[in-house]
Amino acid sequence: MDITEKGDGESQPGPDWAELTRECLVNILARLTLEHRWLGPMLVCKSWLQACKDPSLHSVFDLETLFQSAMESARWWSTEFERKVDYVLRSVVDWSDGSLTEIRTRHCSNLSLAFVAERCQKLEVLSIKSCPNVTDSSMATLAFRCTMLREIDISNCYEISHESLVLIGRNCPNLKILRRNLMNWLDPSQHVGVVPDEYLNACPQDGNSEADAIGKFMPHLKHLELRFSKLSSKGLTSISEGCLNLEYLDLFGCANLTSRDIVNASSNLKNLKEIKKPNFYIPRSVYHTERYGHWRLYDERFQTDIFRI
Repeated sequence: MDITEKGDGESQPGPDWAELTRECLVNILARLTLEHRWLGPMLVCKSWLQACKDPSLHSVFDLETLFQSAMESARWWSTEFERKVDYVLRSVVDWSDGSLTEIRTRHCSNLSLAFVAERCQKLEVLSIKSCPNVTDSSMATLAFRCTMLREIDISNCYEISHESLVLIGRNCPNLKILRRNLMNWLDPSQHVGVVPDEYLNACPQDGNSEADAIGKFMPHLKHLELRFSKLSSKGLTSISEGCLNLEYLDLFGCANLTSRDIVNASSNLKNLKEIKKPNFYIPRSVYHTERYGHWRLYDERFQTDIFRI
């Protein structure tokens, strides 16, 4: 029992937190973030630990805010760190009792995603950026079992191919948002010493295959991000002909596209409200080379205050 002092020096009993009803305690815990629950209430006593496992607290699993608030670390790419992320994710999936609808994390594994697919058929949002060991096998399981998905982020997941995009498109008719951004392969210096070299060198080359899968099997997309994709005009044409509902298109860093490609795609997408164009970022170190020479001819309609050479 807690003891507090009166102003006159006398002591009196304070509130006895052990007497809180489970409903009241769960209501209080719901106001805390996942991180705060793990670092505090879960360690108090057995009854508080059980309250922290209440399914109503686990409809959303969000570690992305923690990743965003810290500088990327080489430690994140280790097997040990992946095991820690998996442990937290699998625990929350267990506690959710099938009520989990949103997952936002990084550096999880194939095994944990397969576990998600088995237990979370109500899943609507899946964001798993920078997962080097997630492959088409777990994505196929997700595509067949989590058919309510409406938003997916598989950015920087280099072991996921266009085959997963085909299955997701075929089986998830509610999909409206797809983020398939890649690391900056034009200027990888920002990742050197953090991301393993073998992973940096594994950047997907089949941009057109992915674009073709998106155009053919994801007709209801409204938001599409393909930063630093290696798609060409052929791939962009597939998207502009198949995804007529697009309202937002991010092609930042897609250096294989020309101004004409952008004009043609924009004219075909009648609902498009915003497009991020490739010339927003071309490193000065490579701008003058023949490979990127076509950007010198970029139509003035696409010039911005950000892009100045």
